[in-house]
Amino acid sequence: MTSQKILLPYNFTSEDQKAAEFVIRTFAHQKDVEITLFNTYIPAPQIEVRGSPIMEKMMSNVNYLSKKIDDQEAALKTTKEELIRNGFSEDRIRYIFEARKKDVARDIVDLCRKDHFDMVVLNRSKEKVGRFFTGSVFSKVVGALEDMVVCVVT
Repeated sequence: MTSQKILLPYNFTSEDQKAAEFVIRTFAHQKDVEITLFNTYIPAPQIEVRGSPIMEKMMSNVNYLSKKIDDQEAALKTTKEELIRNGFSEDRIRYIFEARKKDVARDIVDLCRKDHFDMVVLNRSKEKVGRFFTGSVFSKVVGALEDMVVCVVT
C-alpha cells in the first residue's frame, strides 16, 4: 500500500534531472512511496489539407511537431526507466504525459488537488531571463498549493 504520493513535474532540463536524482537518493529505498512523473505538451494543430500545396507544406511542419511530442513522451519513459534502474519498483512509478489544459503551473496544481498528492518536488531555474519570458512555474505552484509539502531542488 502506498502511503506517500509524490509528484515530479519533468520538462527535460538539467534542473529537472537534479530533481530526479534527489528523488532517487531520498525515496528509492522507501517501499511505500509512489512517484508520478508529469509533463504537459502543447498539442500540434489539426489542419485540413484539401489538396492545397501551401497547406501540405504546413502539414509537414505539423508532422514535425507531432514527432517532437512523440520524442518527449519517449524521453519521459526513459526517465521512468532511470528511476526503476535506480531502485524503484515498476509498480511505484507512473507517468502522466498529456496535452496542456491551462498553463503548466495550473495543470500541476490541478493534478495535485485531483489526485491528492502528498508532496510535489519542484526545481527553480537560476536564469532570470528564462523566468521573465515563461513566468515562474515555481512561484505560481507554491503560491497556489495549500496543506501540501513542496520540496525545492536547486
